[in-house]
Amino acid sequence: MKRVLITGSNRGIGLEFTRQYLESGYRVYATCRRPAEAHDLHMLMKLHDRLSIHRFDITVQEDLSNISQELKDVAIDMLINNAGVYFKKCDQGLKCIHYDNWRRTLEVNTLGPVRVTEALLENVEKSDGPRLVVVLSSHMGSIADIDEPGSLYYRSSKAALNAAIQGIALDLKEINIGVLLLHPGGVLTRMGPDHGISEKQSVDGMRRVIENFSLENSGMFVRYDGELMPW
Repeated sequence: MKRVLITGSNRGIGLEFTRQYLESGYRVYATCRRPAEAHDLHMLMKLHDRLSIHRFDITVQEDLSNISQELKDVAIDMLINNAGVYFKKCDQGLKCIHYDNWRRTLEVNTLGPVRVTEALLENVEKSDGPRLVVVLSSHMGSIADIDEPGSLYYRSSKAALNAAIQGIALDLKEINIGVLLLHPGGVLTRMGPDHGISEKQSVDGMRRVIENFSLENSGMFVRYDGELMPW
């Protein structure tokens, strides 16, 4: 039985990943900041005995240490770094920067996936099958794609994440662990646009990309429909 750990599993894309992998027979470790309030996950747990829910704030060192200890002997075949934040847009450019929000965005979106990957690397190394670290990024992290002002916090956090993950991919490839950067598309979630694709359509596409992944392609940045993304 394949095992997957998904961060930010209580809603949106993370919840849809959880649902689909459970339906495909995976053992799923679903993580979120407030498990008691993750009602949709608890509903899924009533239907699937292969699901467990774990408290995990990816910015809190105690949570990182706790989950590493809690899952100490567990082999994880795939680690999906999905958790992220997107503070409300401000249309006044330099006139409305809130640096605390910017720092928080970087802490969650950039440092968070790196810290999670570091904390659970030994679990991924324990897998005796294909081993993969998936990181959800965004086309907004593509510097070549910037064609409008605004969204400084989110854009910079994802651009920095892309650069960091590229370096990590080179490192992990040496121990036969693949790394895949995915752009889920413009998804109709709380963080997403007013018009876009469904969570199901996004995750269906990303799963196809994951299934077709090979180690020689480690570090690639790919959209949910398989199209390569510009850096």
